[in-house]
Amino acid sequence: MTDDKALTRPVTRSRRSLLAGAGAVGAAVVLAGCGSDDDAPGEAPTSGGPPGATATGDAGGGDRAGSNSVARTSDIPVGGGAVFASQGVVITQPEAGQFKAFDPICTHQRCPVSNVDGGTINCTCHNSRFSITDGSVKGGPATKPLAAKNITVDGDQIRLA
Repeated sequence: MTDDKALTRPVTRSRRSLLAGAGAVGAAVVLAGCGSDDDAPGEAPTSGGPPGATATGDAGGGDRAGSNSVARTSDIPVGGGAVFASQGVVITQPEAGQFKAFDPICTHQRCPVSNVDGGTINCTCHNSRFSITDGSVKGGPATKPLAAKNITVDGDQIRLA
């Protein structure tokens, strides 16, 4: 036979058990932000960070001369660049008329890079910075360069090759 009072009695928790649970959750969150460059490709980022990029999408308002055109040469400032997250590329112009392209995913923990500013491609998840010339690491925690991507420039159109 069961005790009806036992079935309807509210569960009480001590302050100590609640604080211990909250501490465990906090520790898990902190540890999730730590990791190495050796995380497997394709894994989701382990920390947030601002997802927005300063120059993303179709900077020219959709007026492209081909469906695979990513940007116009005039969209890419000399000594800078732009992140085109939806096309999966960062395009830079280290010197006038010289265009480079890189993977927009940081090699540290696979966060998307956020912007191109101050001569570097920047990931604001953990503050890694990469060269606009060759994708090499200019500031860590990343230790591996961004992968180069092939592009072609035809007139004023930049396309993924």
